[in-house]
Amino acid sequence: MAAQFGRRLRKGATTTAVAAVAVAALSASGAPGTSLVTESGDQQSTGSTPPPDDSAATGNSPYYTDLPPLNTPDKPGTSTNLPVTGSAESGIPASILAAYKKAEQTLDDTDAACRLPWQLLAAIGKVESGQARGGRVDANGTTFSPILGPVLDGRGFAMIKDTDNGAYDGDSTHDRAVGPMQFIPSTWATWGQDGNGDGRKDPNNIYDAALAAGRYLCAGSRDLSLAADLDRAVLSYNHSDAYLRTVRSWFDYYNRGTHEIPDGTGTVPPGLGGGRDHSPGSPSPSPSPPGTTKPKPGTDPTKPGGGSTGPTPPTTPPTTPPTTPPTTPPTTPPAQTLAGVENAGTGTLTATAGDAFTERIKVRARNSLGGPLAKVSVTFTIAGDTDAAFAGGKNAVTLLTGTDGTVTAPVLKAGEKAGKFTVRATATGRSLPPVAYTATVTARQADEIARTDEKALTAAPGTEFADTVEVKATYKDAVAAGVAVTATMITDAEKPAENDKGPYFKDADGKTVRTLTELKTGADGTLKLPRIYADDTAGTYKLRLTTEGGATIVIELKVEAPEASPTPETSETPEAPVG
Repeated sequence: MAAQFGRRLRKGATTTAVAAVAVAALSASGAPGTSLVTESGDQQSTGSTPPPDDSAATGNSPYYTDLPPLNTPDKPGTSTNLPVTGSAESGIPASILAAYKKAEQTLDDTDAACRLPWQLLAAIGKVESGQARGGRVDANGTTFSPILGPVLDGRGFAMIKDTDNGAYDGDSTHDRAVGPMQFIPSTWATWGQDGNGDGRKDPNNIYDAALAAGRYLCAGSRDLSLAADLDRAVLSYNHSDAYLRTVRSWFDYYNRGTHEIPDGTGTVPPGLGGGRDHSPGSPSPSPSPPGTTKPKPGTDPTKPGGGSTGPTPPTTPPTTPPTTPPTTPPTTPPAQTLAGVENAGTGTLTATAGDAFTERIKVRARNSLGGPLAKVSVTFTIAGDTDAAFAGGKNAVTLLTGTDGTVTAPVLKAGEKAGKFTVRATATGRSLPPVAYTATVTARQADEIARTDEKALTAAPGTEFADTVEVKATYKDAVAAGVAVTATMITDAEKPAENDKGPYFKDADGKTVRTLTELKTGADGTLKLPRIYADDTAGTYKLRLTTEGGATIVIELKVEAPEASPTPETSETPEAPVG
């Protein structure tokens, strides 16, 4: 860190004076103190370095140590659709900013008590990789080439033997930190996340890495709105005062405001560090005792840069060409730049409950020239109060567009809940407007309902009907299964209403009810009604059954006393003869 500061202080007298103030202010945060909150609500460091958490991983590898620009921006709104203004140094590339904000929202939904601010991810991303080498990522947020830290072979850094067979870092002997947030492979195996919903956990993808870093920072029930917890979280990346102060300086800067710049136009750090072990419980280097550093041969600890924990810059130009990426961003052809997704001719989405939608949702990804763009990740998500789902019972799926720029969602199947819901198609992990589709589920219907027998339905007052009522519903002469039916005892009038006397049903509590809802026909289209009871009022009554779809049947119920049995005739006894 001192080496970087040294380069800045040697740029000239004016810069020296101003930068010295910045360095002094930054160093002042290392003095013992208590947590402070500024008038703008921003946290300030406690100043004293907390002891490492049990899960903290120390590291002594180099990192990007430049301070934020001396001229801070005006604080803009929270939208990612900010004007492209200001320097590339102070701006955050669009995809990188979107990934940080998406991770913040995800953590807010799943671990709200952590209170993770996206500005903290931005600060760590700046220090770790210069915002993914200035935002050099593809449309899905994956770096064009891996960002690798030094080989962790114990020579100047931690000794960590290979844990991934070189799958992520290309080294089958030792591990190397990988990606925009610099995770070592063994750590990624524990903390890796799928932040962009493409079904993969890739440390080289900014959406995956930002979400993983967020969850790592929130570990141990930390509340990052508290300065002490935030310091502990940062130190779990690298237990170093210098590292904490550098991250803190960028965190404060981004809290005061920043702006969005196009991907690939950010400043590329002159040398990307890495190799810090972010893995709880994994091997850590053997740092020098606190307050001491081991000067490298030929260096003077009393001079700027001589006591840095990172590599000291050479005093003479290297004899071989530098291997760092060029600072001039490559120009992305318009034909390869994702401009948005659009409807590709999807028709009206309607289905009956329980049936599959015959129409398939189809979208098209277009480039800046309006042409098709292949291999764009599109996520289809079902939203709203519905039990509809894609094939396999999923409510979200992610697919890639084909060579014609289009992609079709899986078959959508309606549930039993009728009504409208929304399906959104979005470019995965991109801050581009989604395409929204309205889908409608109609209830199962019947156009005819009839009794399955013709038995007369009678009962004596105060008894129950001996026979039950069974009906069958059909729709276009086919069995109508799962159709909703309403049964009501009605008055015999021009405009029938619910009757308040005569036959009735009983609810679960044994109380009298004369209307039943939530009845449904079975798989064979039939419905058998519950028992019907008669009160003490004799007469002829009507029961009406109505289906979803409008089919109706009226059934006659009679309550009458049973006919009296005929009285047998008494035979006369013949008189006895007189005599």
